[in-house]
Amino acid sequence: MATSGGDSSPPTTALERLGRTALLGLFVLALAGGVALLMRQAAPSGVEVILPTPTPPPSLEVYLTGAVARPDTYAFRDGERLADVLKMAGGANADADLAQVNLALRLSDQEHFHVPRKGETVRLPARQSLDNGLVDLNRADSEELQRLPGIGPTRAESIVEHRSVNGPFQSVEELLAVAGIGPSTLEGLRDLVTVE
Repeated sequence: MATSGGDSSPPTTALERLGRTALLGLFVLALAGGVALLMRQAAPSGVEVILPTPTPPPSLEVYLTGAVARPDTYAFRDGERLADVLKMAGGANADADLAQVNLALRLSDQEHFHVPRKGETVRLPARQSLDNGLVDLNRADSEELQRLPGIGPTRAESIVEHRSVNGPFQSVEELLAVAGIGPSTLEGLRDLVTVE
């Protein structure tokens, strides 16, 4: 049997062609399986996206006046100090007398702070007495505290100092931690004071 075109390769039998086709089929299947396996491993497996919880806007505000760049009311978060609000207001003016201001004071809602100018002695009181007539231990100044029975200038200053160092009172009973105030003084004050 003669081959055309000068092809000198021996004729293939049907069995050989079947074997090659089967081998080629196995190769294609193996290749497809490998590609599928690679794609499966490369695909991200259940990536969980956690969105940040939105921070609610602060609902606490103080009023800042005097020798500051932008006197106004400012919202703050619990635990912030007067120095933080002063930064929000653009800082103190060059003529501010910061020695008269306790910048480390922790803030309470509805307070009014006045940054005096050098030589100024004006002192605006914070809101000391509440609508119910009780004196708020966290807002009253020394003069307001001295109107209470058993509280003279020394004890009033001790209360203000304790509040400045330790932050706002959480309860009336915390007065016992103030120097010079014992259980009998506390009992005399219990119906006249509150903490807000």
